[in-house]
Amino acid sequence: MSVAYVIGFNVRPQQRARFMRLLTGVLDAMREEAMFVSATLHADPQNPDRFLLHEIWRDHQDVLDVQLARTYRQAWHEALPELLDGPRDVSIWTPIRSDRRD
Repeated sequence: MSVAYVIGFNVRPQQRARFMRLLTGVLDAMREEAMFVSATLHADPQNPDRFLLHEIWRDHQDVLDVQLARTYRQAWHEALPELLDGPRDVSIWTPIRSDRRD
């Protein structure tokens, strides 16, 4: 069963460009993973330093055991304390319906 992660970020204003650069590298690499389904990055229209990432993966245990340990995530994880103004807000959801229009 697939799993969705909703992750909120409050980025330090002076770190916004670095945040985007590092996250872009992670998102580009994730796209090649067999267990990856989708990811959407949202920006808060009222606050340029607030972001929301919505990821869907095929298996939660694979995310915990394999994906979080990928080498392409190392620089990202190490930089988070410098990039963020507080901890990430992470919640886990079970998708029950997905609608898309191409």
